Amino acid sequence: MNPDLSDWDEDLPPEPEEVYQDLVRALKRKSGFGLYFVQCTPVEADRLIAKLSQDIPQKKIYALHLVEAIDNLYQRVTEFIKDKQIDILLIKGLEYSLYKYEKRTFGEITEGKFSDITSVPHILNHLNQQRERFRDDLPFCFVFLLRSFSINYLIHRAPDFFDWRSGVFELPTTPELVEQESTRLILSGDYEQYLQLTQEQKIEKVLEIQDLLIEKHQTEDSKVKLLFELGNLLSTVKEYEAAIAFYDQAVEIKPDDHEAWNNRGIALGYLGRYEEAIASYDQAVEIKPDDHEAWNNRGIALGYLGRYEEAIASYDQAVEIKPELHQAWYNRGNALRNLGRYEEAITSYDQAVEIKPELHQAWYNRGNALDNLGRYEEAIASYDQAVEIKPDDHEAWNNRGIALDNLGRYEEAIASYDQAVEIKPDKDQAWYNRGIALRNLGRYEEAIASYDQAVEIKPDDHQAWNNRGNALGNLGRYEEAITSYDQAVEIKPDDHQAWNNRGNALGNLGRYEEAIASYDQAVEIKPDDHQAWNNRGNALDDLGRYEEAIASYDQAVEIKPDDHQAWYNKACCYALQRNIEQAIEYLREAINLNPEYREMAKTDSDFDGIREDERFQELIQREEL
Repeated sequence: MNPDLSDWDEDLPPEPEEVYQDLVRALKRKSGFGLYFVQCTPVEADRLIAKLSQDIPQKKIYALHLVEAIDNLYQRVTEFIKDKQIDILLIKGLEYSLYKYEKRTFGEITEGKFSDITSVPHILNHLNQQRERFRDDLPFCFVFLLRSFSINYLIHRAPDFFDWRSGVFELPTTPELVEQESTRLILSGDYEQYLQLTQEQKIEKVLEIQDLLIEKHQTEDSKVKLLFELGNLLSTVKEYEAAIAFYDQAVEIKPDDHEAWNNRGIALGYLGRYEEAIASYDQAVEIKPDDHEAWNNRGIALGYLGRYEEAIASYDQAVEIKPELHQAWYNRGNALRNLGRYEEAITSYDQAVEIKPELHQAWYNRGNALDNLGRYEEAIASYDQAVEIKPDDHEAWNNRGIALDNLGRYEEAIASYDQAVEIKPDKDQAWYNRGIALRNLGRYEEAIASYDQAVEIKPDDHQAWNNRGNALGNLGRYEEAITSYDQAVEIKPDDHQAWNNRGNALGNLGRYEEAIASYDQAVEIKPDDHQAWNNRGNALDDLGRYEEAIASYDQAVEIKPDDHQAWYNKACCYALQRNIEQAIEYLREAINLNPEYREMAKTDSDFDGIREDERFQELIQREEL
């Protein structure tokens, strides 16, 4: 049996020339108002505009080129046709009015979803609402030259206007044009450039790529590259799940595409899926062992997992391949610093800033590593470099202040903290550190004001509440100090320092029983807190409970045998009980540790009961023991 060739022909897609001739015939026959929609690329649209005028000479044809978003097509058309006799108006560029009002995510755009009816672009609302005016006032043919996605917009979001169509023509794209447009988009693709694009420009590019991906003449090689570019575009708008889906499609077609594996890893990393990211980077470096970017990115992912040794090994690979890769040297320094290998970290940061002297993050972290080593002067010099390069680096200003604090240069430290909070007024840590420096200068009111700022920004900062209490205590405002300490221990019940300081404030108010209860909390949390044991002894001493006080002092000196305060206080307890031998023994121990106690004992009333004893007099009169 011979096949029916006529039926077979019907299944073939029409050739571009056939579609074009159908359009020409329709336009020749049509008079008055009509709506035609031609699906084509912008390049084909330009060719069509030129060709129609030649092939339909009996009709007066004009082309309206829209190059920006508009909300009112009717007004634009009436202005354009003024003083013109017109039969056919070709309109190109309606897409620009769609990009501006696109509310879908890029992932939804690439999936062709139109479920959100709230995101109808203004121009389409306008077309729906004004279609009668177009028909009644503009008695000529409209030919909209549109990409496929624009046709979809009209179908889903301007159905009233689209229902009046006189015809829809899908102009097939030639293989040559598909290749030309694909090459243009691939060659213009650059991640950094994508970041600079406006939202509308990104939408336009995504939709252009989508159109090319579904072209039947698309080559496999170009398809892979376009999928890669689509993944990159989606990454720039932080739609990483959708980006990964396109990278997956790319590597499914071309499993040895190391760039797609690398960028897939980056997207996974942004989602916090570091194990999967590492697996992607492993694929990239297996395909291309000298892919320094993949090695560097692999190190970053390992670092996020706390696997610093492995991260360093990855960075080592990166800098061996590309010694001038400053990012890898910088990241290597961070990993080494996280391991406490500060000297090596500094060496890595040195490499980074030698290659890229303006890398302020490297100067900043170099300063941190030097600070970790107690090399504060050098740390300050590094922070100076960081803030010279980036004057608004509030972290560097803050840490510079800390280094100055550590050198006792409190005024300069405050100036640094001032810079930090001027740049970032809600930087609670800088306000807190500023308060510490002010307290060290005895400027307690100002210190309290700084701590107030810190706890206003971060109400659960137990350290700021504790130090605020200390400054209030320095001013003798013990009730307020206790309130601050109460805040600290409410936030962090195991803050032994706040419990100890609270005890001190209560003791200063003569509330010794409550003070002892606070010290009990402190030593329960931190049994080796010799200061709390000593202070507890003082409160017991003030209550005349000397034996218990001595037991507390014993705990203090057992923990810290050179705690001269505890030895002295213990001597006082024995003196108050007229126990001369013990009093002199422990006073001698205190003086050995701190000779200033000799002078103190001369006037301390606790020793009045044994003052006339020869042994006591001999001890306090001798210059050397």
